[in-house]
Amino acid sequence: MAILCACSPSGAASAAPEGTGQRLAIVNHSTVARAAPSTTSARVSVVRDRSPLTGARRVLPVIGVTRDPSGASWLRVLLGGRPNGRSGWVRARLTAPATTGWAIRVDLSARRVTVHRDGRRARTFGAVVGAPATPTPSGRFFVEEVVVLDPREPGAPYALALSARSEVLQEFAGGPGQIAFHGTRNIGGVLGTAASHGCVRLSTTAVTWMARHIGPGTPVTIIR
Repeated sequence: MAILCACSPSGAASAAPEGTGQRLAIVNHSTVARAAPSTTSARVSVVRDRSPLTGARRVLPVIGVTRDPSGASWLRVLLGGRPNGRSGWVRARLTAPATTGWAIRVDLSARRVTVHRDGRRARTFGAVVGAPATPTPSGRFFVEEVVVLDPREPGAPYALALSARSEVLQEFAGGPGQIAFHGTRNIGGVLGTAASHGCVRLSTTAVTWMARHIGPGTPVTIIR
């Protein structure tokens, strides 16, 4: 796969009362994300209803809600791809509501990943982060999809592909320089070091736990 590494998770988005956890939008129909909540506003991105690697339904974090003059509801959602951290407005009627109580925080200086559930720390893992020449980008991101890797692939057994992209490598292994959490099989790395192409490498135990609990749309905050 073309992420920066050389199942159906139990944390997948689920219907829940509004106001609990991170609000999500499950994209039911491919659409256009716009710069403002209007069908005449500039296009920011085309939002496909399926993720490219697994074909799973696309799930996006919602960071704003409004209505246009006609009364139609719009959602401001975080988007994947470049530039990092971008967002856009999509029509709510093309999505289904969901929430997640999971959230991930990556501390690059400490080289540590902390997973929270409902505001409480659930797990903390040591990590390999980006080398100085190929740093892991910081900012506000989310999990795009959870991928089961072939045991022979670098980074096996799992990768959690993120909305973040490398700010140094425009392309990697034929892909868009996508950042991910993944394992260390067939690629190595000493936990607690800065040695990757930008991805966050975790132990087999850690990435397996994350793949089994974390689903698409889960917010990821990366700090330096």
